[in-house]
Amino acid sequence: MSDLKERVHDDKNGLDYVLIGDYCYPDLCFPEADIGCWGRAHQEYLKKEKPGVYADFLNSGKLTQYLIDINRAAEQRCELLIRQMKETEHITEDMKAQDCMKWAGCMNSIRNRAEEIIKNEIIFC
Repeated sequence: MSDLKERVHDDKNGLDYVLIGDYCYPDLCFPEADIGCWGRAHQEYLKKEKPGVYADFLNSGKLTQYLIDINRAAEQRCELLIRQMKETEHITEDMKAQDCMKWAGCMNSIRNRAEEIIKNEIIFC
């Protein structure tokens, strides 16, 4: 049996395959990309809770871009939520200058609440 592997490109779906013996296997080596912390969290969720969806993204070659998009959407939503909560709760730069410990506590609370919303709305659904 030969260890030679032939690479095959399918123009129909744009994927590369590795021919091993009589079978073509998808070449699932993806370029290194920073999918971010939200993208990694969603990836783990898909692997554990929705393996069929995960396999579909993986086999189609669209997983990395999907996770990058999820990460970007989560970051943008988180920034918006934090900004809105700061305005609603009157957390200002003046408060930061007057009582930095109170300001830090309020900001930690806001960030934690925003992250929980992101997890429920985007990451774990």
